[in-house]
Amino acid sequence: MALKSFLKRTETEAGCDEAGRGCLAGPVFAAAVILPRDFFHPLLNDSKQIVEEDRYYLREVIQEHALTWAVSFVTHEMIDRINILNASILAMHQALGELAQRPSFILVDGNRFKRYRRIPHQCIIKGDEKFASIAAASILAKTYRDDFMKQLHEQFPWYNWKQNKGYPTEEHRLSIEKYGVCSYHRLTFHMFGDDDPNQMVLFKD
Repeated sequence: MALKSFLKRTETEAGCDEAGRGCLAGPVFAAAVILPRDFFHPLLNDSKQIVEEDRYYLREVIQEHALTWAVSFVTHEMIDRINILNASILAMHQALGELAQRPSFILVDGNRFKRYRRIPHQCIIKGDEKFASIAAASILAKTYRDDFMKQLHEQFPWYNWKQNKGYPTEEHRLSIEKYGVCSYHRLTFHMFGDDDPNQMVLFKD
């Protein structure tokens, strides 16, 4: 089934998605993307349904053709302070804030979001399989987070993050049992203040 170009014909829609929500280690990444209305690529889909080589190819296509895009992340320390749901939403808000063009409507993958700057939004369950802008955001968030975890792998090769990217695979869990956790593992959950140096914007156009 072809991805839909938009939900509301008269709006400038930004698609948002995150990567790393279910991980045991590392930050959560999020992306926001506004695509041209006529954008189409036959390979574009939910990042989880695309092989790695195609994800990186699509990243270049998206970055070249998007009207605007941004990627942000929230650290594992912040995740421990505010919980992963709030951290995921925060990362999406940060990415939206870095877009060169302000959207008039936001499409969000999943079923939970907090309103951003009075801009109306709609949550779409499995939205990365339905709308091109959300799928594009999923590609950017996934590939930039994978790059981050591959870099961390050089410091902590015994967790094999270049393969499991911090997700709770059997290999990762066994490594934690053998070596313990490191400084990039997520440990606790707490509330937090609004201004925090762990809130970071990483890439944008």
